[in-house]
Amino acid sequence: MPHPHRTTAADRTQADIRAVSERLDFMQLSPQDCMAIRSLKDMLQRELPVALDQFYAQVRKTPEMMRFFSSEKDIDTAKSAQAVHWDNISNGDFSQDYARRAQTVGTVHARIGLEPRWYMGGYAIILDHLIKAAVREVFPKRRLFANATMSSEEFGHTLGSLVKAVVLDMDLALSVYMDEAEKAKLAGQAAAIAAEQGLVCESFGKAMAEVADRNLTSEINTALPEAYHPLRADFNNAMGTLRQSLQSVAQVTASIDVAIREISCATDDLSRRTLQQAASVEKSAAALDQITATVRSTAQRAEEVGMLVDRSKTGIEQSETIVHQAIASMGAIEQSSGSIGSITDVMDEVAFQTNILALNAGVEAARAGDAGKGFAVIAAEVRVLAQRSADAAREIKALIAKSREEVRSGVALVGETGKALKTIITDVAEINRHISVIVEASTEQAAALQDVNAAVSTIDHNTQQNAAMVEQTSAAGRSLATEAEQLNTLIESFTLQANPEAWVGKDTPHPIPTQPVAALDTVPSGAYRLETAQ
Repeated sequence: MPHPHRTTAADRTQADIRAVSERLDFMQLSPQDCMAIRSLKDMLQRELPVALDQFYAQVRKTPEMMRFFSSEKDIDTAKSAQAVHWDNISNGDFSQDYARRAQTVGTVHARIGLEPRWYMGGYAIILDHLIKAAVREVFPKRRLFANATMSSEEFGHTLGSLVKAVVLDMDLALSVYMDEAEKAKLAGQAAAIAAEQGLVCESFGKAMAEVADRNLTSEINTALPEAYHPLRADFNNAMGTLRQSLQSVAQVTASIDVAIREISCATDDLSRRTLQQAASVEKSAAALDQITATVRSTAQRAEEVGMLVDRSKTGIEQSETIVHQAIASMGAIEQSSGSIGSITDVMDEVAFQTNILALNAGVEAARAGDAGKGFAVIAAEVRVLAQRSADAAREIKALIAKSREEVRSGVALVGETGKALKTIITDVAEINRHISVIVEASTEQAAALQDVNAAVSTIDHNTQQNAAMVEQTSAAGRSLATEAEQLNTLIESFTLQANPEAWVGKDTPHPIPTQPVAALDTVPSGAYRLETAQ
């Protein structure tokens, strides 16, 4: 199915048929008129060569026409083509084939640049001869209407039909000529525009190729149409601005490169020192942790010593009580010794009296003689017992005296022990107070050291993080230095001046800008330099 907006060959054919039919209707060129034209075919075939000879004779006299023919052969060829075309006109068959041939004539004329005035002038010369020949043939001069084959009305109708056919032929040819001329005009304009665009594209393309080749000194100085002058000026200004901008960027990049290298060096040094500091803080944290544990253990042991001292104080106080009790018991023993001494004195007295009684009994037994021998023995034994009792009483008395001396000495010693225990109790109380202070101070020190240890741990953690951050910063600085060097290399790959030796490159620490640069005006050249502490 054909596209609704696409013109096919059949559509164009139908349009051409309608165009010819409309022309025939408007000119009132009927089939009878076509028959009248055909009645002149023999005369036209006979007279047409003569008419064409007259036309080309006039062409030879006209330089504007002769420029279309390079030789007589070209004239003969054109004459033959015209004879064939006029033969088609004399047939009176104005079909689609005829219309296509007429339009082809117009197309050829438009292509070779033959103006309509010459084309219409040729029709006038040929038609003039043909009309005169037709009049001579139909109305000879010898006798008025002697050989007339048709009436004047018929002849006028026939000549009118021939003129209409010629006009139709000119109309078809001129219509195509105008269309082709318009196309040629548009093509010429397009060619001129294309040539103009080609010139502009060549100029700008060459400049852009140099820009693509990193040559920013390129400018467009070729002659361009006036409409492109602002564009050329804008391009040249843009290239100048870009050159200045890249020169400024190169200068700033050089300064940044120096600053980044100094920052990188300082960062590396800071990283090294930070790592050393982190190691020192870590060791300090470990030492503080040990000290904290030691102080905590010391505080615990001091607290245990305080408890032992407190228990010792209690024991000493109990010992003091026991000493007092011992002193009291020794006093009681001393009193008992005194009582025993009194009893010993009684026993000594009893032994003395018993000894006297035994002595008296012996005396009495001696007086009694044999009857008293038994009493003498008993008296002797009693005296022995009394003597032994007296001896024992003396020994007991001596022992009691010695015991009393020892008890007195023990009482004195126990008294001294009591005084010493009081002194010890006082000293233990003082020791206990000091130990309590030590325990409290040790506890406080342990708590303070624990806080310090926590703070040092935090410092250690932060220092480790800072060390990692410094390492990252150092790596970033090195990466930034590499990127700055790449940027500088990239900028150096551009040609920014016609004389490259005049450019101050990256080897110059602080290049001198060709114009003020805001980034360099506001920041001193030495602002990037860092002083690192050794």
